[in-house]
Amino acid sequence: MTENSQAQPAANPELPTQHAPAEVEGKLYERWVERGYFEADEKSGKPPYTIVIPPPNVTGSLHLGHAFEHTIIDALTRRKRMQGYETLWQPGMDHAGIATQNVVERELAKEGKSRHDLGRTDFVERVWQWKEESGGQISGQMRRLGDGVAWSRERFTMDEGLSAAVQTIFKRLFDDGLIYRAERIINWCPRCLTAISDIEVEYQDDNGELVSIKYGDGDETLVVATTRAETMLGDTAVAVHPDDARYTHLVGRRIKLPLTDRTIPVVADEHVDPEFGTGAVKVTPAHDPNDFEIGRRHDLPNITVMDERAVITVPGPFQGLDRFEARSTIVAALRAEGRIVAEKRPYVHSVGHCSRCKTTVEPRLSLQWWVKVGPLAKAAGDAVRDGRVTIHPKEMESRYFAWIDNLNDWNISRQLWWGHRIPVWHGPNGETVAVGPNDEPPTGEGWSQDTDVLDTWFSSGLWPFSTLGWPEQTPSLEKFYPNSVLVTGYDILFFWVARMMMFGLYAMDGTPPFHTIALHGMVRDQFGKKMSKSFGNAVDPLEWMDKYGSDAVRFTLARGANPGVDVPIGEDWVQGSRNFANKIWNATRFAMMNGATVEGPLPDAAQMSATDRWILSRLNETVAQVDALYEDYQFAKLSDALFHFAWDEVFDWYVELSKTTFFAGGEQAKVSGRVLGEVLDVTLRLLHPIVPFVTETLWTTLTGKESVVVADWPADSGFRDQAAEREIEHLQQVVTEVRRFRADQGLQPGQKVPGRLDLSATPLAAHETAIRQLLRLQEEGDAFQATATLPVAGATVALDLSGTIDVPAERKRLTKDRDAAEKEKQQATAKLGNEAFLAKAPDNVVDKIRGRLAKAEADIERLTAQLAALPED
Repeated sequence: MTENSQAQPAANPELPTQHAPAEVEGKLYERWVERGYFEADEKSGKPPYTIVIPPPNVTGSLHLGHAFEHTIIDALTRRKRMQGYETLWQPGMDHAGIATQNVVERELAKEGKSRHDLGRTDFVERVWQWKEESGGQISGQMRRLGDGVAWSRERFTMDEGLSAAVQTIFKRLFDDGLIYRAERIINWCPRCLTAISDIEVEYQDDNGELVSIKYGDGDETLVVATTRAETMLGDTAVAVHPDDARYTHLVGRRIKLPLTDRTIPVVADEHVDPEFGTGAVKVTPAHDPNDFEIGRRHDLPNITVMDERAVITVPGPFQGLDRFEARSTIVAALRAEGRIVAEKRPYVHSVGHCSRCKTTVEPRLSLQWWVKVGPLAKAAGDAVRDGRVTIHPKEMESRYFAWIDNLNDWNISRQLWWGHRIPVWHGPNGETVAVGPNDEPPTGEGWSQDTDVLDTWFSSGLWPFSTLGWPEQTPSLEKFYPNSVLVTGYDILFFWVARMMMFGLYAMDGTPPFHTIALHGMVRDQFGKKMSKSFGNAVDPLEWMDKYGSDAVRFTLARGANPGVDVPIGEDWVQGSRNFANKIWNATRFAMMNGATVEGPLPDAAQMSATDRWILSRLNETVAQVDALYEDYQFAKLSDALFHFAWDEVFDWYVELSKTTFFAGGEQAKVSGRVLGEVLDVTLRLLHPIVPFVTETLWTTLTGKESVVVADWPADSGFRDQAAEREIEHLQQVVTEVRRFRADQGLQPGQKVPGRLDLSATPLAAHETAIRQLLRLQEEGDAFQATATLPVAGATVALDLSGTIDVPAERKRLTKDRDAAEKEKQQATAKLGNEAFLAKAPDNVVDKIRGRLAKAEADIERLTAQLAALPED
């Protein structure tokens, strides 16, 4: 602090000299949990505020995306708790079917075993064992971050209650004809050995090959192109457009399929684009979704040519080959027969990959379970259109409608062992019976349960109400459903949000699962690049928390949280947030050393100085601003508002302006001490939802009360004093301009110089001592020479710089800088005066040059004033 603060009394012994987050954060969190601050009571008369955690995978650990999302949710719930709501932040984890099974299978492989060596029952038991021993480490990491979740209510998507919910909704959908079983083309992962949904397929550009193959002979010749030559073994037709005159004579005839002893028909189908390629396409109904539909229209057979591991099964020379090996072997065989008309390598095209293991996905005909989404999706779209659910930011609505209005039926079955087993029993005569949680499954010879499990998103789609006890009508369900808001990334709008909307509206009699969907972006590195281990830019937030404290990580993430927009983050930004936490600590400690207090009512405005009235006016304006931004989910803006109010206005201006009052003592010092205590009390409560740890220590020490977690949220008292605000703004203008001049002259911030201050033409006379202290102005003395005189906002500040700067060198430097600014001005003016340039240049280029001109003119004015203020050589 300043030299004057050295003489003040020792700090409150409860508040250490330095802020040490690593030593206190964990203890504070456990105290909050022990006191039950985060628990929710369905019997309370308080209004409910409910948010569910997007359940992290049981295999996962806390990454920056989790930390970002959890920071937003925690801030919302902490504020609502302080506002008097019965808040429930519902925690839990997802069983993550494919990911978890893969983890345990890898563990088994180390023992030289597979899941088949154990059998289904023992394998599932092994997964449960792994879950208890190794899964869920993210819970401990959430505690590190400060997540205020109701731990006693923690749920797992495969616990007993949620399993009952899954069985209940499956049976209801089945009985209503909204679940059915059918053969369709699905996305198959040959590595995970299961179907995956469309949204679990990641597309990327791969280097492949495009080969053109001649089918038939003589007058019955057609050329087709393909990137998957191995699938030709399953072709059952060639399709052409019915209006394509080139092939009219072939429609209805059969042609020879190369490398086989089969002939296949030529069919006419409007799906074929006659302008694309040769206008003829091979049709493989069992291995392509479009071909499957052509096959259905023309009653073509479905020939599967690969097994579940993508190995060729067709008898002959290619049997037993992997699909990629078969591709090159088949092309070579076609080339040898003169059937290859053209080849293009590399041929870059979009290829689907399993989002879990990155294996190339294989379209495959398979018997699967499906949800008929038509009526469910319509209800989910209507709920947003009629205003029952609000999507924030609003511009994301179009993405939601584009998806929900065009949903295909949902493939919900997975060929896994870990997950909710489909509650259907098949009988010896083709019977199919769906069984609810309280039903007895059919028994007897020939009856068996379906071997598939449900897609993970099926159970997580029930999360907002299954976690509250549904299908039982529990007090928790009555109190806390629907959720107040869902906070989640726009990247899972289609994965998770759409599922919850469909299931919530269906299961809860048309009541949507949440009132608001608040979408955020993804965390990226400081250059805007996606974070990935493969890119070498992935960050473990725990390392940053260890190094800088959880508050610093949280505040950095919150300051980047613009709705629906990706969040760049770098370590230097976290360092800056750590500095902010330290600033709060040091300034509060200094304030408490100098009489800041929360005891008793605030003094009357008439007893306060203009500085006191100014800061209280700004405080209430900040409360109102922060409240409005919270309601609009503008975390970046509200964090910025809090940062600048706390650092700039409270610590850098009010505390500094009040030092002379504190040091003088007396009644005015007591008044300002009470005002400062009020400002700190409210500021710490405003900051608490985002930086909970440092504010807890400081607020409890300042007020002597139990915890800021359960303190009242600040309210705007309505106090405003525009006159005081104008007065202090005037003062700030004077101080800022003179400080800028000092810096331009090369003076150090703490360097004192003799100065004369004339405030007679301003309303700032009462602030002369404070202004002198802020400007480091010594008394004039007998030898004072006004070598620089600055007229600033009605005040006049004369400085004696003799002996403090090298005037000739400074004049030379400023002249050089002004000459450069003059040259920049001439160049920009010439370009903007060139009509030919203006006619051709893009608007952004012209705007940039106008900006350069404006800056050059401002620099010239500033440098000219500095030269004029210099003393004569």
